[in-house]
Amino acid sequence: MHSWQNGTTVIVCELRMDKPVCFIDTDSAGKLCVQQSALQILEQIQQPVVVVAVVGLYRTGKSYLMNRLAGKQTGFALGSTIESKTKGIWMWCVSHPTKAGTTLVLLDTEGLGDVDKGDPKHDTNIFSLAVLLSSTLVYNSRGTIDNKAVMELQYVTELSECIKVKSSDEDVDDSSEFVKFFPSFIWAVRDFTLELKIDGKDVTEDEYLDFALKLKPGTSRSVMEYNFPRECIQKFFPSRKCFTFPFPTAPENMSHLGSLASADISSEFLKVTDHFCKFVFHDSCVKRLKDGHTVTGRVLGHLAKTYVDTISSGAVPCLENAVIAMATIENKAAVKEGLQVYQSEMEKLKDSFPLELKDVSSEHQHLSSTAKQAFMKCSFKDTDGKYLQSLEEKINKLFDEYLCQNKQASKKRCEEILSSLSAPMMEKLEQGFYAKPGGYDLFCKDLEDIVKQYISQAKKEVKAEEVLEEFLKQKSLDSEAILQTDKKLTEKEKKIKKEKEKAALLKQEIKAGDEKQRQLEEKMEAERRRNEERMRQMKEKMEEEMRLQREEAERAMDSKLREQADLLEKSFKEKANRMRQEIEELKRWSYEERMRPLKEKMEAERPSNKEMMRQMKEKMDEELRLQREENERAMDLKLREQADLLEKGFKEKADRMRQEIEELKRRSTEERMRQVKEKMEAERLSNEETMRQLEKMDEELRLQREENECAMDSKLREQADLLQKGFKEKAERMRQENEEFKRQSYEERMRQLKEKMEAKRLCNEETMRQLEKMDEEMRLQRDEAERTMNRKLREQADLLEKGFKEKADRMRQEIKEFKRRCNEERMRQLKEKMEAERQSNEERMRQIKENMDEELRLQREENERAMDRKLRKQADLLEKGFKEKADRMGQEIEEFKRRSAEAETNRAREFAVILENSKQIHEEFMAMMMQQHRKNMMALKEKKSIQNPEAGPCCIM
Repeated sequence: MHSWQNGTTVIVCELRMDKPVCFIDTDSAGKLCVQQSALQILEQIQQPVVVVAVVGLYRTGKSYLMNRLAGKQTGFALGSTIESKTKGIWMWCVSHPTKAGTTLVLLDTEGLGDVDKGDPKHDTNIFSLAVLLSSTLVYNSRGTIDNKAVMELQYVTELSECIKVKSSDEDVDDSSEFVKFFPSFIWAVRDFTLELKIDGKDVTEDEYLDFALKLKPGTSRSVMEYNFPRECIQKFFPSRKCFTFPFPTAPENMSHLGSLASADISSEFLKVTDHFCKFVFHDSCVKRLKDGHTVTGRVLGHLAKTYVDTISSGAVPCLENAVIAMATIENKAAVKEGLQVYQSEMEKLKDSFPLELKDVSSEHQHLSSTAKQAFMKCSFKDTDGKYLQSLEEKINKLFDEYLCQNKQASKKRCEEILSSLSAPMMEKLEQGFYAKPGGYDLFCKDLEDIVKQYISQAKKEVKAEEVLEEFLKQKSLDSEAILQTDKKLTEKEKKIKKEKEKAALLKQEIKAGDEKQRQLEEKMEAERRRNEERMRQMKEKMEEEMRLQREEAERAMDSKLREQADLLEKSFKEKANRMRQEIEELKRWSYEERMRPLKEKMEAERPSNKEMMRQMKEKMDEELRLQREENERAMDLKLREQADLLEKGFKEKADRMRQEIEELKRRSTEERMRQVKEKMEAERLSNEETMRQLEKMDEELRLQREENECAMDSKLREQADLLQKGFKEKAERMRQENEEFKRQSYEERMRQLKEKMEAKRLCNEETMRQLEKMDEEMRLQRDEAERTMNRKLREQADLLEKGFKEKADRMRQEIKEFKRRCNEERMRQLKEKMEAERQSNEERMRQIKENMDEELRLQREENERAMDRKLRKQADLLEKGFKEKADRMGQEIEEFKRRSAEAETNRAREFAVILENSKQIHEEFMAMMMQQHRKNMMALKEKKSIQNPEAGPCCIM
């Protein structure tokens, strides 16, 4: 039962199964067949399903575990004799106890190895069906997991011959694809009495299973026979779990285990059983197909029918063919589901007819989107959009029918309104009320009142204009008859009235045509929005399918990588030591190679810095010399002019003042040169200190790296020793510690580097503060020199006041202006040089920091690449014992990557084709609609020209 609320599907499945039913049985001819009653039950389940199947030798207690998973004491039949009780595959569907909205499907299979069956192929078919239909496979056995128990699981070795992934006839090994859709594997060991110890140490149940599946080194026939079933289990079921059950009760009570009370069953057995059930409930995943599509009860029924029919025909079950057949069924059902959603809601809207076109179109748009969402949720592999297009065509056909019904309802209502409004006028017509002078004007007034009232009452109706047009045409005959009998009007007035009436009719026709055009435009706009919505939904569907495929590919890749890692862990000590030595040599060589360019760069940088400082010093000396010469020339010019003025009466005084000015200028110049030299010397010392700190940092990093490498080598040696003994968990912890140690070591180096850089930054800031302090001292000295100069100039002014006052004032102003310009120019140049030097220092520090960061990153990447190369080389060497297997795994991984890339490319290509086809269909539809619109307009114009060829200008007026 389904319901829709706000565009979201709510699935209600009131499925109650008090007991299991036969799912797959054998007919009279000895062929497998699916029971129709079981298919009907699955047809009702629209929820995702978690399928748990149990397989194993007959009389090993499989049915008891299934009953406990169902939460019942009884259900699946428990045999108490040596005969197998369960025949075929039985099914029990119950609500999942921990995952809401999910159904738990339990499959109890016929016992394997029953001597009464006589057909060994039957057991293989049952086992293959259990693998194909389940998301968790439980293998049940008794005693221990020894070589005999592993060899009894011979059906695993035949899976690659009994199941195909691809439908092509090419003879290719596609067993690597099995991991994408094979279930997780649980080995349940019943009546287990041994201690879980290996080499005197306690182990877990999973470690016990891994130990039992451990491969032997060697290539002899006996070793290959020993390894083959174990390789198949590891390859086909990378996700494995083990549970060991003790004896549940005394031997005399085993025959009626299903009826025993909890007090009569071993508490340890109940504890393990409870742990087993919780694990299955929590870790068993929803059943998915090869492309990641979620399986519902209905889909599970289709798959079972397809697989069983294929096996019964003697063919090999092919997953690709099953998915294609299932997709056809599901997509047809999805079209039906979406159409039902649309139609059920539109039927409710139909009760409100007539409605405005925009209201009907808006609801249609919403319900169409909802129906497509329902389709998208149920559809699968509709890559060409065939079924989605079918749904749209059926929805559009229904929409046209609903529009027609809405128009009919609107027409009926409009006619009822007009009939009610025109009843008084019709009564007057029957009584001959208008058959008198002035009757025509009365008729026109009554008709105008009827039209006004009708427009106010039917303005939102779809057929309002068309019905009004028809009504006015009908009344035009009455109007013409009344006009002819009205003797009050002259012939000319009658003609004018008649023309006006025709114009009104034509105007109403134009309004009706405009209304049709507006409705057509609204329909075209709605179609455009529907196309956009369809493209959006298809894009989301494609993205979701591609996401599921990527997740499936990642799961398969992880499984392959884990399997490869398990094989590579079985290492040989001598080769590992040799590889470790090569890695150490490679790390040492890599470090020296990476540090050599860095040291060369630092050595090359040192003379470059010295040369730069020397050039800057020479440039500043040259600029100061030129500035000094310029100042001297200007001062000499002024002094010569002053001397010419003073030599008539103040020659002695002028000489003394000139000497004082020369002395003052010399002292000022010497002071500036001393300060500049001190600044350059301080900067040189600062740069040398920076280089010493960088060299010290380099040495500290080298020592730290050597210490880290020593610690890392120690960890690697310890890890290699542990891996040789087979302690996987300890080795993994050691690897994590090693990674954490490397990360902390790197972070410690980076922290030290940042501290050094921060110290250098503070040093630079201190240097800048000292330069600013020097600048302030120079400013004070300049102020003092200016005060002295002013005092001398005032003294000079007093002397010149008596005869050369005007000339002295002009000279004083020129001297002040010249002095100001000189000071400003010196300050500007000094500040520019200080700013340039500061920026240069910051840029050098930034470049040094970036270079060191880049060198560290490159060194780290190079070490990682070298480590990877050595590990790959180690893996190649370690594969000597399993060379054929490892080569096959590498080919399978490459083939898997290639197929994944091809699938992604095909998906993108298919989506592009779908987009292009949809765009072309949309353009063709729009062109067709525009052509139809033009035809309608041409027909309307022709109709107007035929009806009233002379009234055209009047209508335009």
